[in-house]
Amino acid sequence: MSNARYRSFVAVAQHGSLSAAARALGVSQPTISSQITTLERQSQIELFHRQGYRMSLTVAGLKLLSLAQKLLALESEAEFFLRDSGKLNQGELKIGAVGPFHVIEMVAAYRARHPGMQLSIRMGNSQQVLRDLENYSTDVAVLAGLYERPELLAREYARHSIILFAHVEHPLAQNNTVDLRTLQGLPLLLREPGSTTRAAMEKALAAAGVKPRLNLEIGSREAIREAVARGLGIGAVSEAEFIPDPRFKPIRIKGDPASTTTYVYCMQERSDSLLVRSFRDAIQERE
Repeated sequence: MSNARYRSFVAVAQHGSLSAAARALGVSQPTISSQITTLERQSQIELFHRQGYRMSLTVAGLKLLSLAQKLLALESEAEFFLRDSGKLNQGELKIGAVGPFHVIEMVAAYRARHPGMQLSIRMGNSQQVLRDLENYSTDVAVLAGLYERPELLAREYARHSIILFAHVEHPLAQNNTVDLRTLQGLPLLLREPGSTTRAAMEKALAAAGVKPRLNLEIGSREAIREAVARGLGIGAVSEAEFIPDPRFKPIRIKGDPASTTTYVYCMQERSDSLLVRSFRDAIQERE
């Protein structure tokens, strides 16, 4: 069966309609429609629910999706190998990440080693980044925090202490270092549940028996910075992610009781693949 049909199937699954899939693949909508119809007719399985122009996967479609994505990833890797004898002079490496920190330096290291390769970075929260990796939408993923799953292979890249930062006019800004107990009763701004920075801070606070005032959850680093700038509380961030700003004073926590670790992930079954190995070797050289 032609892989073009699987490519069309994956595109419709990802974009939710024939027209959007056609635009993504640069082909006509009738072509996409014909390939999906042929795929369903030959297999005698309904792969999509149709609701007007919108299309969503059936249970059978969901099962096929991961297989189709894996097939296309392997096809792409085989093409790279046959085209330039495994030297990766051209092609694309897809990276998933929760933020730009570390991943940009990784990209720079990879580009220096493989200047002919195209690189794309797909940002999202931790759950989305892992889902993209497991669905073969990305080749590698850069995440803060360890997710122990048998299908994943994780390699530690860097470890950083979590620091506080306050508005320069905040009383706490008079200090370069504070004890964790200083946060007792103070308004502390943290990310939403699931954030690795939040989890590390909450663990350290619980161990020390410290209870700051946690009455505001914020969904992005940028929003936390703005909240700190407006005097709504004290921020907590990995020291690698702190961006110097005249409005803020970075404050280290005595003893560095909380930290985050950045890991590079791949699918266990792809750990020896050409693309994944090329990325791993490039960042190892950078380290």
